[in-house]
Amino acid sequence: MSGGVDSAVAAARAVEAGHEVVGVHLALSRMPGTLRTGSRGCCTIEDSMDAQRAANIIGIPYYVWDFSERFKLDVVDDFIAEYAAGRTPNPCMRCNERIKFAALLEKAVALGFDAVCTGHYASILTDADGNRELHRASAWAKDQSYVLGVLTTEQLAHSMFPLGATPSKAEVRAEAAERGFSVANKPDSYDICFIPDGDTRGWLAERVAPATGDILDRDGAKLGEHDGAVAFTVGQRKGLQIGTPAADGKPRFVLEVRPITNTVVVGPKEALAIREIAGSTFTWCGVAPANPEVAFDCDVQIRAHADPEPAVAQVVPVSGSTTGETELVITPNEPLTGVAPGQTAVVYVGTRVLGQCTIDRTVSAVPVAAMSSAAADA
Repeated sequence: MSGGVDSAVAAARAVEAGHEVVGVHLALSRMPGTLRTGSRGCCTIEDSMDAQRAANIIGIPYYVWDFSERFKLDVVDDFIAEYAAGRTPNPCMRCNERIKFAALLEKAVALGFDAVCTGHYASILTDADGNRELHRASAWAKDQSYVLGVLTTEQLAHSMFPLGATPSKAEVRAEAAERGFSVANKPDSYDICFIPDGDTRGWLAERVAPATGDILDRDGAKLGEHDGAVAFTVGQRKGLQIGTPAADGKPRFVLEVRPITNTVVVGPKEALAIREIAGSTFTWCGVAPANPEVAFDCDVQIRAHADPEPAVAQVVPVSGSTTGETELVITPNEPLTGVAPGQTAVVYVGTRVLGQCTIDRTVSAVPVAAMSSAAADA
C-alpha cells in the first residue's frame, strides 16, 4: 500500500473478493524529509500514514517493511551506475523487477502468502491451457503494463492486479470516496521517487564526479567541451553549449554518450531515427514464444507513455560472442526516435505483454556517410 488511491482501492477489492489481506507499506528511503512536494515523489512518512488510515477503514492488518537498504543497492545505486555508464535507466522498472516483485514477493511467499496485490493498471488473463498472461488494462490511458514487463513467469503466478478491468481512474477515485478513503483526491505521484524535486541533473551532479570532455560531431570532429557527460541524455537539445553553428544552420541533438572516452556525440535531428534496437538482457513474461529464433510480428513500446509501434522481433546470437550469448533484436516498421541504451523495450502481441529487454545498442536509420553527403550537398 503506497499511500495512494489505487493501492487502497485494490486492497479493498481483494478483501471483498474473499482473500485474506494484509497491508504492507514499503519504507524505501531514510531521507529526513517527511512530506512530498505536490504530486512529486512517493513512499514518504506522509504516504505511510495515508496507507495506514486506508487499512484501518478496510479493517486489515497493516505493517511497514523496511526495504531501504535493498532499494538503495538495487535501484538508486543502479540508477547512478547506469548514468555514469552513459545509459538512460528506468528506475520504476528496476523497482518492480528487484523490489516489489522480487524482494517483497520473496518475503511474502516465505511468510506463507500466495501473492502480492498492487494497484497497477494491468490485467492477468489465463489462456486455454491455463497459463497466466499479462495484458494491458482496459483503460489504456492509465495502462501500466509497460512497467510490469519485467515480471517473469514465476512472478506473474504470484501477482494480482484488481484494477485492471476498471474503465477509468475517475471511477477508482469515486469508489475511494464512497469507501471513505481520505486519499480519494490525492494527486498521483510522478517523476523519480528518490528525486522528489525533479532535478535529475542536479541530483546526479552531487553523486557522479564531473569530468571535462569533448563534444564531437558524427565524423569525430570536435565542436566544443562539456563539464560532465552524465548531464547529457540522448535526444537532448538544450544546454549543449556549442559555439560553432551547424553547416545547415539547424539545431543539434545529443546522439550518443560515450563514457569510456568521456565524449558526447551530437548531430541533426534526423540522426535520432533508430531502425533497430537490441538487448542481451531479456526476459519473457508468461509462456515464451515457441521459436523465438524465428522472426515474429509484434508491437514494441520504449517508454511508459509512448505509443506501441509495429515491429518484428527475433532472438539471434550476439555477434562475436564465444559463449553462446544471444540478444533480442527488434526492428520497428518505422524508425523510432530518441532511443537510448539503458531504456527498456517491452514487446507486445496484441494486448499481451510478451517480454522485454534492456536496450544495449541501437542502429541509426541514417548512416554517417549519408548525413555527411547531405551536409556537403547543402
